[in-house]
Amino acid sequence: MKRKNHPATDAVYSPTLTTPWTASVTPENVWKEYPRPAMVRDGWINLNGLWDYAMTGVPDMPESFDGRILVPFSPESPLSGVNRQLQPEEYLWYRRSVTVHRPEEGRRLLLHFGAVDQRCVIYIDEKKAGAHSGGYLPFCLDITPFLPEAGPDRMDASSVTFGLLVRVQDLSDTSWQSRGKQKLKRGGMFYTAQSGIWQTVWMEEVPSVYISSVLAVPDFDHARCRLLVQVTDTREGIGQSRRTDTAAGKHTVTALIRPETEADRLSRDDPASALRHERKPESDPSAADSAEDAGTLLSFSAGEEASVSLPAFHPWTPEDPFLYHLTVQTKQDRVECYFAMRKCDVQTDGNGLRRIFLNNRPYFQAGVLDQGYWPDGLYTAPCDEALVFDIISMKKLGFNMLRKHVKVEPQRWYYHCDRLGMLVWQDMVCGGTSYQHWFVTYLATLMNAFSLSIPDGKLSRPLLSRRNQEGRLDFLREMEETVQALKVHPCIVCWVPFNEGWGQFDAADVSRQLTRLDPTRLIDHASGWFDQGAGDIASIHYYFFSLHVRPESVRALALTEFGGYSWQIPEHSFSRDLYGYGKYQDKSSLTKGYEALLSGTILPAVQKGVSASIYTQLSDIEDEVNGLLTYDRKVEKIDGDTVRRLNGSLRKAGS
Repeated sequence: MKRKNHPATDAVYSPTLTTPWTASVTPENVWKEYPRPAMVRDGWINLNGLWDYAMTGVPDMPESFDGRILVPFSPESPLSGVNRQLQPEEYLWYRRSVTVHRPEEGRRLLLHFGAVDQRCVIYIDEKKAGAHSGGYLPFCLDITPFLPEAGPDRMDASSVTFGLLVRVQDLSDTSWQSRGKQKLKRGGMFYTAQSGIWQTVWMEEVPSVYISSVLAVPDFDHARCRLLVQVTDTREGIGQSRRTDTAAGKHTVTALIRPETEADRLSRDDPASALRHERKPESDPSAADSAEDAGTLLSFSAGEEASVSLPAFHPWTPEDPFLYHLTVQTKQDRVECYFAMRKCDVQTDGNGLRRIFLNNRPYFQAGVLDQGYWPDGLYTAPCDEALVFDIISMKKLGFNMLRKHVKVEPQRWYYHCDRLGMLVWQDMVCGGTSYQHWFVTYLATLMNAFSLSIPDGKLSRPLLSRRNQEGRLDFLREMEETVQALKVHPCIVCWVPFNEGWGQFDAADVSRQLTRLDPTRLIDHASGWFDQGAGDIASIHYYFFSLHVRPESVRALALTEFGGYSWQIPEHSFSRDLYGYGKYQDKSSLTKGYEALLSGTILPAVQKGVSASIYTQLSDIEDEVNGLLTYDRKVEKIDGDTVRRLNGSLRKAGS
């Protein structure tokens, strides 16, 4: 990577910044937490740790491997132990041996990947078991048909050993795929590209008829909760594609709902469960033990929606993130889940302004842009504690919302937002062909200052980098998969399909499609500019020109990006280069600038009708040094008391 020439300086810049957790990461303890806390099943097996890796120029299986890589960190990250960029014409190979309890007759072994960037093929003992495309999304394979048979000469027929091989290709910014802020040639607002396995790899054993999804949808106004449980039946066509059987009455489901306890939360985080392979004995699904007697029990058919009354329910808010525990059983299977009773929509306040409401009350959402990059792990936080640190740090500063910017996090991050009380606006991952800076950054900013827009149809697709039909279809597929993967999390209150025009197309139609996928959440259909008049939010980005607030009669107003004030601290900075808006020299001047912006511009906008504000951003990232925290999470750059006070003023004015 070429760097600009700079005059000699005593300042320390490091391309290998460490976080407070870097030194504690080892192959033995790397990401041992249960990866799917919203649906827990006993007996999971963690496959994180050291794998063999190789990078090749051809798609053929390598004859030898280059070394060891620490999964789930991408090879470009320091924590992986590799520190090498995968090129678009290369293939990244992973290999490890796995020994597990052999599934009994009729039971299945599922292999889960949290995310693999970007395209991958999975082999079991060099036989292709499946493939996946989409670098931010979880996926699962039933590998039972590919397991080696137990031969007569085997000493231990109760176990099975097999080779697990993964081939990855990542075209990064040479293609139209969804990639977010990654770029092979990093700089400015684009960051180091990453590839490969970057979330937990794990397995679980399930019965032949197993619970594949549980969705609890709160009906706040009627004090009810709607439940939908899907069951996968593998008894027909074993060795072929799995299918979900939703026929009425085919499979009976029982569900027990009760207030969540501390023991429930601890059970989801028990790292010792990674070592347990035993299964619970099958039990009577209608039976409830003494600890569960206070709950509400109902029975219904898989694939059919059931409704349960909760007349004295406890609402979920960021100040009081109350969760309900949900146990779901069939004759063969049992999972532990949770949900919350909350409602987020747009209503008219007492002054006749359209505002965002939470639980039928005006509720100002004071947010911060969160891109989820780490200097030691890139897209992968060094540990679960680091994820929690970011969330709690923002709560301590008085923020009640995070906009997860063009990235999908591991499900543990959303779980922590659920239990800690943090609202989330979830972006879809941006993509398309080359980013047209001159248009979607510079000219679009000027157009936005004069409230000018363009239709995002066929004629504008080259300007917005979406001329490729395959790319548009791929975006829609990944958008649907994102919603399906994340809509179980009550913290998410808004979907954001497009940001500042990049890759935008047919945003009004996309917004309607999102509503069909999930009618329970708000939609910010075009964050920043190129507004098509759709969705629930009139979305404003404010960086350079005067801020004009124009309340609408249908949609709520939201200031979905602003600020981006920069202060570079050399010993806590990745690079000598600096990217940001409004440059400051120390904590005192940055705090004064922030206070002037919030008091003089943002607070009056909230009083005029703005329902949410999102400051750019949570932490520095490489050249972009406009974070409230440094990139290494070691310095709070703006006075915390000032930020808390100003956020309190915003919430009071907008609620």
